[in-house]
Amino acid sequence: MRGLSRASLAEVEEHFNAVAGSADLGTLADELFSVADLFDHEHGLRRNLSDPARPAAQKAQVVRVLLEGKVSNAALETVAAAASAKWARSGDLTDALERLGVIAAAAEAEAQGKLDEVEDELFRFGRIAASSLELHRTLTDPSISAERKRELLTSLLDGKVAPTSLRLVTQLVVHPRGRSLDRGLEEFGKLIAAQRQRLVAVVRSAIELSEEQKQRLATWLRTSYGRDVHLNVEVDPRVIGGFSVHIGDDLIDTTIAGRIEEVRRRLAG
Repeated sequence: MRGLSRASLAEVEEHFNAVAGSADLGTLADELFSVADLFDHEHGLRRNLSDPARPAAQKAQVVRVLLEGKVSNAALETVAAAASAKWARSGDLTDALERLGVIAAAAEAEAQGKLDEVEDELFRFGRIAASSLELHRTLTDPSISAERKRELLTSLLDGKVAPTSLRLVTQLVVHPRGRSLDRGLEEFGKLIAAQRQRLVAVVRSAIELSEEQKQRLATWLRTSYGRDVHLNVEVDPRVIGGFSVHIGDDLIDTTIAGRIEEVRRRLAG
């Protein structure tokens, strides 16, 4: 997500972890998303709650008056902690709440043994949306109501993906918060992977890799980077020979086209 203060974020996550253990994580995720969306639209409220000049106790009390009885205790305590923290800009408050909503959703998926499934489904949905101009236009058109987009996503995904995947995709589509769909899916995917200290590698290959090939590649990358690596494999017929791997800013390109380009750069230099 965007550049949040690490100290403030760590403080809020500590409060979140203290209350999330006994919470219904799916409900907690939905409530944190809803509060983040509320603060996004209520600019004056968000500015007041993120104003570093206001006493933390005063801001926490505003949150309690506003939300008590309307959300779970876990969500109330998390939002109060977020409002009490110091942020560089007002938007950091809502970014932090959305981030914690994603973490709650990821924790639910992990408890259900579906976190790998969620990571794969977010990646695949992004590729499907990118390949269908009509679907992408519908999902990103601001003139189409949030309810219509929810209905469309439910009809497309309900029962076909993990509930966490539908929850996260819906949050991104209905509340893009200035992000493209691709960027939002990438942000959520990285945040989910980070919960297990894993890197995300986007692999492009002309043909589908076998499970054995994926395992060998994942093992090699884990050895190279010293951390577990989750593979998102994209089949791209335009890839000529070999494959390419993107991990963060790193590119490992074994394709023929990549090697030709490297030769060109060296000749030009």
